[in-house]
Amino acid sequence: MENISEKKTLRREDERKKLINRLKRIEGQIRGICGMIENDAYCTDILTQSAAVNAAINAFNKELIGSHIRGCVVRDIKAGNDEVIDDLLSTLQKLMK
Repeated sequence: MENISEKKTLRREDERKKLINRLKRIEGQIRGICGMIENDAYCTDILTQSAAVNAAINAFNKELIGSHIRGCVVRDIKAGNDEVIDDLLSTLQKLMK
C-alpha cells in the first residue's frame, strides 16, 4: 500500500461492523478461489468467481466512498479545508484505474 495517511475516521459501531462483514465475505470468496485452484477447477469457473470478487470489492468501494463524501468530505469543507476536494479527486482517479 502507498501513502497511508495519519488521518483517522471515527465510524459508528454498526457502520464498522457492516464494512468488516463485507470484507470477511470477500476474504471467504478469495479463499474459495484458492481452493478451486488447488483442486484444479475449470478456468472459466475460477474466472466467474473472480468476477464476483471484483463486483464485491466494487460494492465495498462504492459504500465506503459514499460514506467518505457524506462524512469526512462534508465535514472538512464546512471547516474550510478545501484541499479535501483534491484528495477526493485523487482517490477517485485511483479507483477508476
